[in-house]
Formats: sequence, C-alpha cells, structure tokens
Amino acid sequence: MDKKDILARVDHTLLDPTAGWEDIRRVLDDALHYGTASACIPPAYVRQAAEQVEGLLPICTVIGFPNGYSTVAVKTFEAAAAVQDGADEIDMVLNIGLLKAHRDAEVQAEIMMVHDSCRGKLVKVIIETCLLTEEEKIRACHLVTEAGAEYIKTSTGFSTGGATFEDVALLRKHVGPNVKVKAAGGISSFADAEKFIELGADRLGTSRLVKLMKQEEGWRY
Repeated sequence: MDKKDILARVDHTLLDPTAGWEDIRRVLDDALHYGTASACIPPAYVRQAAEQVEGLLPICTVIGFPNGYSTVAVKTFEAAAAVQDGADEIDMVLNIGLLKAHRDAEVQAEIMMVHDSCRGKLVKVIIETCLLTEEEKIRACHLVTEAGAEYIKTSTGFSTGGATFEDVALLRKHVGPNVKVKAAGGISSFADAEKFIELGADRLGTSRLVKLMKQEEGWRY
C-alpha cells in the first residue's frame, strides 16, 4: 500500500485546545493537498471550515469530547448543531462510566439518539479502549453495532493511551459487518498505519502522517 492510499484513509486531526483559526486553516489546506479522508477539528470552527473548503473536503468534528460524560441532551444538541454548521462526520465519545456500570441500555440509547440527531451523517463512536477491560471493549462493540453507528473508534488521543494493534484486531472481530473501525491516537509512522489497516482499520485519526509527508517534501507547496 502506497502513502497516497494510506493518506486517503486518514482523518487529518487538530483538536488542541490552543488551536486558532490560522492553525485550523493550515490543517484544511494540508488535508486538501494530501487527499485525506477528512479534516477533524473542534466544533467551534466547523462552520468557518465548511465555508472555507466549499464541499471539497469532508469536515469531521467531535462531540462529548474528550471525557464522554456530558448528558444525552447536551450530546444530541452538540451533534445537531455541528451538522447544521456543516459537519459531514461526527466522532462522539460514549459514556464510559455507564459502560463500566453495565448500564448498557442507556449507552445504546445514547448512541442511537446522537446518531438520529446527525441526520444521516457518519457517526464514529469513541470507546476509549485504554480505559476498558477486554470484556468492556467487546460489549462496546455489540452496543455500537446494535445502535446503528457507522464506526467504532479506539481513542480520543487525550487519555492514557491511543490505538494498539491488539485493540484494532479485537474491535474488528467483534463489531458487526456494517460497522467500520477507526484507529486513533499515537499513530506516528506509515509502517504502523499500514499495519493498522491490515488488521482491519478503515480510518486512521492522526496528524503525524501529513507532517511526515511535509518533512519529506521539505515543507514545500
């Protein structure tokens, strides 16, 4: 798999709390230049970003980020507002505490409500694998599948760890056939990216691969 094919699966990401519009604009320019799957940015910049790219690049944003413990009402409002602003893809953090407490019906209902509020846009459910046991990861796979979300995602990149090869393989094994897998957090080389794809990742959340490409090109264009 060549680098262009890998980049086509990347959600080029900038979620740093200190990021300003000029930082976001550079991410959009880089995502367009390198043909990434989307640009993943904070909700506050979605409207401006959507206007900037004029439909040439999918805009992804995050909901309930990074801890996942917002109320369902807040998450559904956030998601609906982001879609109204022009977001094409929504990465939501599920309520990890509810999952750990075996309140599975509430977790599934939350995902379904957010999914409904997105009006047909892609929803990726972040389960924060570094905080879960294997049994909890498997239950999360089943809940995401039953709730009808399009993707399950490993990590926010803001907790104690990111994607691992073992977790991606586990998620791919236990989600339903209509659910795709996104690996995110700590993906720092094209070799690792290719390995994640081989194990079943359909998307990769990272900023590092575009930075590597820019370094190879001497930061020219």
